[in-house]
Amino acid sequence: MEPSAASEFRVEHDTLGQIRVPATALWQAQTQRAVENFAISGERVHPEVIRSLLLIKRAAAQSNGHLGVVSAGVADAIRRACDLLLQGDLQQEFPVDVFQTGSGTSTNMNVNEVISTLASNDLGERVHPNDHVNASQSSNDVFPTAVHIAVLTRVERTLLPSLQNLLNSLRLKETEWAGVVKAGRTHLMDAVPVTLGQEFGGYATAVSLGIDRIQATQQRVSSLPLGGTAVGTGLNAPPEFASLTIEKLSQDLGLSLYEAPDHFEAQGGQDSLVECSGACRVVAISLNKIASDLRWMSSGPAAGLGELSLPALQPGSSIMPAKVNPVIPEVVHQVVAQVIGNDAAIGFAGASGNFELNVMIPVMARNLLESLDLLSSATLALSEKCVRGSVAHESVLIANAERSSALVTALVPLIGYEAASRIAHTAQANGSSIREEILNEGLLTATQIQSALDLLEMTKGRSDLPNH
Repeated sequence: MEPSAASEFRVEHDTLGQIRVPATALWQAQTQRAVENFAISGERVHPEVIRSLLLIKRAAAQSNGHLGVVSAGVADAIRRACDLLLQGDLQQEFPVDVFQTGSGTSTNMNVNEVISTLASNDLGERVHPNDHVNASQSSNDVFPTAVHIAVLTRVERTLLPSLQNLLNSLRLKETEWAGVVKAGRTHLMDAVPVTLGQEFGGYATAVSLGIDRIQATQQRVSSLPLGGTAVGTGLNAPPEFASLTIEKLSQDLGLSLYEAPDHFEAQGGQDSLVECSGACRVVAISLNKIASDLRWMSSGPAAGLGELSLPALQPGSSIMPAKVNPVIPEVVHQVVAQVIGNDAAIGFAGASGNFELNVMIPVMARNLLESLDLLSSATLALSEKCVRGSVAHESVLIANAERSSALVTALVPLIGYEAASRIAHTAQANGSSIREEILNEGLLTATQIQSALDLLEMTKGRSDLPNH
């Protein structure tokens, strides 16, 4: 490193020549070129990817030291530098835009250079970003490995716990409202009765299946490209390097990681990330259904369904003082839209691999990690700020169910389809109830009507009525 005439800069060099770097920056020439080349979005690479790269570099240094690729002193200096970065708040040292060279080389070199600077200062001799920090590695296998680890970490530590929290909330409501009868609805039209508990049980099962879907993708995401180096052949890496490094990573992270059985597949395509994104899309769609139903049931309170009250979190209008809106379900809808959009981008990116490399990995990482973060936060909000505090208006629910002409369905086995249809149309025309009209026509006794139109029993799918 050579000081420049301007004290706020120093001069670094790489294979393309010299370049000015901010004097206090820990990065070096290749990072600076990336900062200048990729002024695209102003959005930096996700911190979890940086953290994963640091973990990989630390484990790789230990493996390289053990295998004699680098000296013990260099390996220890790299390890200490990684520990410092992992423990400190040095995110400002990783300024590269998320939209960059498609292999993630710029971010890989950014991490290599920052480690190199710290390790060199620690050791008192040059620790080279390529020859030492990047030894036995290539951006083409290291960066996607970091993305896989970042995704696994986010799934395990944020998304799955959030989904489990929502599942628990929904199961509590399923139990609480097991005996609360309401009108069923199909096509947004009256249908035979259900219980509010049954509806929330359905929501809970959807979330449970979503958890299963996400978990099913993780075994394949746990397959790491590390060890393939540039094209999948493993050139310049000792045969034992990948297994040693992945074993260390598994121990550090508490994850069951393994080396990809086919490095050409692992680097040429990114199907496991596409699969994980697809599972996130399904979860998002399930959440949208739940949020939509909550909005419908809480609509009103006077001119809507008014069957539920959701927690009042904030005033709903700048002009209408009485308004309180279903803000959390609305947030969920927006998150769902974003996740579906992210999945579309990930699918396109996943289809863009050529030969031994997919050069769309940075945008896949950006969108998938955003989806995981958004789903985690929105799911937790839906659970804690909406579902848990929701209140059922039982009188409204039962009144809506009693008014429904769909109740006549339970009478079909007793009076036949055509008579039941006539009764329903008459009740609708007169604004009367099914009970009133069937009694008026004298088709059944009051006792028979009471038995046949027991709403709670109807929710149990009774099949013991005699045929007409």
